[in-house]
Amino acid sequence: MVPELKRLIEQMGKDRGLDKSIIIEALETAMLTAARKKLGPHVDIEAHYNEDLGEIEVFQFKTVVERVTDPDMQISLEVAHRDLDEEAEPGDSLGMKIETSTFGRIAVQTAKQIIVQRVKDAERDNVYDEYKDRKGELVNGFVQRFEAGSIIVNLGRAEGVLPVSEQIHRESYKRGDRIRSFIYDVKKVSKGPQILLSRTHPNFLKSLFEVEVPEIDEGLIEVINVSREPGKRAKIAVRTKDKDIDPVGACVGMRGARVQSVVQELRGEKIDIIPYSDDAVQYVSSALSPAKVSRVIMDEANHAMEVIVPDDQLSLAIGKNGQNVRLAVKLTGWKIDVKSESAEAEKDSPGYSDLLKIPGMEEATAELLFGKGLKSVAMIAAADCEMLSALSGVEESTAQLWIEEAGRIIDEEVAAPRET
Repeated sequence: MVPELKRLIEQMGKDRGLDKSIIIEALETAMLTAARKKLGPHVDIEAHYNEDLGEIEVFQFKTVVERVTDPDMQISLEVAHRDLDEEAEPGDSLGMKIETSTFGRIAVQTAKQIIVQRVKDAERDNVYDEYKDRKGELVNGFVQRFEAGSIIVNLGRAEGVLPVSEQIHRESYKRGDRIRSFIYDVKKVSKGPQILLSRTHPNFLKSLFEVEVPEIDEGLIEVINVSREPGKRAKIAVRTKDKDIDPVGACVGMRGARVQSVVQELRGEKIDIIPYSDDAVQYVSSALSPAKVSRVIMDEANHAMEVIVPDDQLSLAIGKNGQNVRLAVKLTGWKIDVKSESAEAEKDSPGYSDLLKIPGMEEATAELLFGKGLKSVAMIAAADCEMLSALSGVEESTAQLWIEEAGRIIDEEVAAPRET
C-alpha cells in the first residue's frame, strides 16, 4: 500500500499544479525547523524524504570522540560502537534518526505553517511564470468580487484585476457574469502576481478582430492601427498584400456578422473599418469616414493636413464634440484641420475673423458656425443658447459663455468711439 504521506504529496501536486519536488522541499524545511525548535538551533541535523517509506526522515549528526564535552554535537566512542557502528573511529560523523513524534505540538504547528506558506509561494511563482509571457492575450473569466471599484476576475487558477481606469464607463457587471478582457501587464508584487486586465486598451479591439476574422490570424490581413474612445466609437485601419482579398469586407463579414460580433462584445461601440493606404492623403480621407472629402492641402513640414469638405459634411467630418476628427488624428498620426468649402471661400471675410475673437472659439467651430449662417459676433450674441449648442456640438455652458463674450465684444466696440 502506498504510504499516506506519499499519497498526499501526489494529490497536492495534482490539485495545485505543483511539482512534487517543491512540496517535498517544503516538508523537509518544515521538519528541520520543527527539529531545531525541539533540539536547539546549534545541532547538526538533516531532513530527507524517503520515497520508499513515504516519510520525512530527520537525522541528528554527532562527532565520535573519546571524551564527550558537548552532548548536542558529540557522541562517545563507546556509545557509538554499542548503538550505531562497531567500526566507528574518533572524528567520524554519525547520524541518528529522530522520531518526529517527539517534536511536540508547537513545533508541529510551526512546521504546518511553513508548509502552507511555501506551497502558497510556489503557487504564486507558478502563476507568474504562466502569465508573464501572456501579455497581449484575450482571456475569459467570471466576475468574482469588487474591490474599491476594481473588478476581480476569476481566470481559473489565477485572479485578474480590471481597474476602474480600464473599464468602459457605461458597462456594469454583477458577480458571476462572464467577462472577456485583455492582459496588458503582469506584475510581481509581495502578495503574488498581479494580472492587470483592460477593456479600454486599443489592442483589446484588435484582439477581438483577430478572433473573429481568420484572415487576420493567418496573416493575410494586417491591422495597422487602432484608435478608440471606449464605449463610444473606434476606428481600425487594415490592409492586405493579397489583391484577391478585400480587407474591409473581410472584417465586416457576411451581412456584417463579424463586425457585429465585436460590436456586441463592446456593448454597442461603433466601429469604422478603414482601408490603409501608403498615400497619406488617401489614408486621411478614408479615416474621416463617413464624411466625404473634397480636397486636401498637405503641409509635410508640420505633418499636417487641411481637409476641405462640402458644407453638409462638416458636422459629420468633425463629429460630436470633435470625436470623428480626433479619432482620425490618432489613427493616422497626422494633424488634421477640417474646413467647409464655404468657410474656405469666405475665411477672409471680416465676419469670420471676428468670430475667432470670441475666447474659446476654435477655428474649426468658427467655420462650422459660419457655414450654418452665424457670420458675425452680433449674430452669436443674439443666438439662443440651446440652438448654438446644437449647431456647434458643445455643452450649453460653453455656448452661453460664447454668447456673453460676444456681447462683451460688441459693448467694447460701441464704447470705443466715446473713449477717443
